[in-house]
Amino acid sequence: MPPYNPFKIIPNLLRPPLKASVMSTQVAVAAGVAGLGIYAFYLRRNASGSATGTALATNMDASDLKPGKLPLSGFGFHSLRLHSTELINHNTKKLRFELPDPSQPSGMGLTSALLTISFPKGRWLPVIRPYTPTNDLNEPGFVELMVKLYPGGKQSTHLHSLQPGDTLTVAPIPELKWTPNKHPHVAMIAGGAGITPMYQLVRGILTNPADKTRITLVWGVNTDEDIFLRDQLAELEQNYPGRLKTVYVVAQPAAQSPHQKGFVTRQVLEQAGLNGATEKSKGTKVLLCGPPAMEKALKGTKGWMGGGKKGVLQELGYTQEQIYNF
Repeated sequence: MPPYNPFKIIPNLLRPPLKASVMSTQVAVAAGVAGLGIYAFYLRRNASGSATGTALATNMDASDLKPGKLPLSGFGFHSLRLHSTELINHNTKKLRFELPDPSQPSGMGLTSALLTISFPKGRWLPVIRPYTPTNDLNEPGFVELMVKLYPGGKQSTHLHSLQPGDTLTVAPIPELKWTPNKHPHVAMIAGGAGITPMYQLVRGILTNPADKTRITLVWGVNTDEDIFLRDQLAELEQNYPGRLKTVYVVAQPAAQSPHQKGFVTRQVLEQAGLNGATEKSKGTKVLLCGPPAMEKALKGTKGWMGGGKKGVLQELGYTQEQIYNF
């Protein structure tokens, strides 16, 4: 078997047939642009990519894994075949991709994402977007992405157009390295599709018997229909009483909606029990993922000579060191 080459890029990029010279140009661009981005993320990863290291990250018994490298456990490009699609709501699809070995999990650790790379409609430059898998990381043979369709969104439009049998080039990228019980409480604040890294971590924490971290999740959406993981979160909340608290905020709720109307504001966070000024909150970790306007309002802005504007989280008493932005 030839040695593993982490910089090998898969040439099957779902584009119309092109001349060889054009094809190699596109692949080179993809390798250069994507490689730099992935490598920056990769430097932040400290966990092992071996089968044993993955077992620890995904709560699996190492004896259940084959020795060696799992498909998405380390740096590199991969081509995944689309197995099936499912329309979850009016603008969100679940895409289920096949892994090379149907008997093995992906090898991705908690909070890892997949950098998706494509050439929609024969574009010369690649479109590159990260998506966080939402299926159980222990599941062998498959990885699932929840993709929200944005008007004019190049990658989301392309991904929604994929049919079973099509392939997609991806590269795993690590995010926050989660250590069980490092924080007694984690506050997760999500907006729209920013729920996916939160959901992956929520399930990873709660299904790990060794992790006793408490979780408060505040999720802001446009409509009730946008709460596409409501059933899954409700099941986790029921199965792990006292460990998970969920709060939904809906900008345009239905007439009989059980959820509060509005946006993720200071008042909403205070009502959810999030107050960084208390001694009890000193060990809390705050995770944030959502639209840029929401993140800016919550996290604040930096300015020249310290002239930035404080965000809602700082006003509540949380320090910048406590906040992590996906």
